[in-house]
Amino acid sequence: MIQTPYLLFLGDAPDQLGAKVAQGIRDWRPDNVVGQFRMEDCKADVRVPDMDLAAAKKAGAKTLVIGVANRGGVISSSWKRVLIEALAQGFDIASGLHNLLRDEPDLVAVAHEYGRQLHDVRIPSVQYPIANGEKRSGKRCLAVGTDCSAGKMYTALAMDKEMKGRGLKSSFRATGQTGILITGDGVPLDAVIADFMAGAVEYLTPDNDDDHWDMIEGQGSLFHVSYSGVTMALVHGGQPDALILSHEPTRTHMRGLPGYGLPTLETLRDTALPLARVANPKAQVVGVSVNTAAMGEDEALSYLEGVEKRMGLPTCDPFRQGAAKLCNALEAI
Repeated sequence: MIQTPYLLFLGDAPDQLGAKVAQGIRDWRPDNVVGQFRMEDCKADVRVPDMDLAAAKKAGAKTLVIGVANRGGVISSSWKRVLIEALAQGFDIASGLHNLLRDEPDLVAVAHEYGRQLHDVRIPSVQYPIANGEKRSGKRCLAVGTDCSAGKMYTALAMDKEMKGRGLKSSFRATGQTGILITGDGVPLDAVIADFMAGAVEYLTPDNDDDHWDMIEGQGSLFHVSYSGVTMALVHGGQPDALILSHEPTRTHMRGLPGYGLPTLETLRDTALPLARVANPKAQVVGVSVNTAAMGEDEALSYLEGVEKRMGLPTCDPFRQGAAKLCNALEAI
């Protein structure tokens, strides 16, 4: 088990989105966070106290969590001084990067010397089956995005919170490192061998009560040439009854791909729904989730109203406004 509370390591994150792992933990499990450690050239801030290692240790932090999600998921050489010092001061380290802590000989040696633990969240712990496509009992909701990092996880978490607040049966199903660090369980889907990804999603969302909803954490985008494969595994393995369209309206291009523009919400709807109906012919698009974090209040409200009118679907920012509109749509199915 990863010990809490955490010191969130933001390293040299170049922008706010680069620290999305730390931001997600701070937003959804604030009681597990004592502070953040930022290197000199860090451009992100998750709005918790800045602390050095000694101050965080005094405040009770037990694990340094690498809260950075960089392209390729690599452990930067510039971080090593801090990581090694953290181990020497009695911290465990947790990471969801593709570049595993256990594959870094210097970190392994120092962890062994001081009796500390290295937690690699992105290691599948189960031998997943190949998907069989058989219909499962229970209901499932999946957010699909016009881009990656558009708010799909926040949508699922907000909807799960709202459903449970209504006394309804709901489970958040984590499929990425941030979701796993928030909830303590899930499938690190993009680390699963491709042939078994859809089967891993089936495993994660098994038969359940007919009135139970699985809120499946979305990944990637069908339109992102780097990460579309993991999205397809969720669409077919998840067999969603309900699709939520997720969008970040201030983007000028796909994240990490300057040569690729974003699709419209209409294009996302018309692409995702037929693909979902391959595995679940009754799949429906029921709502739109918009990440308006970069907008002022009036601008956000105007944009949301425009999308709702244009798409004919309940539209909201579920983190900013709550997910009641989207959950009302689920209850109507």
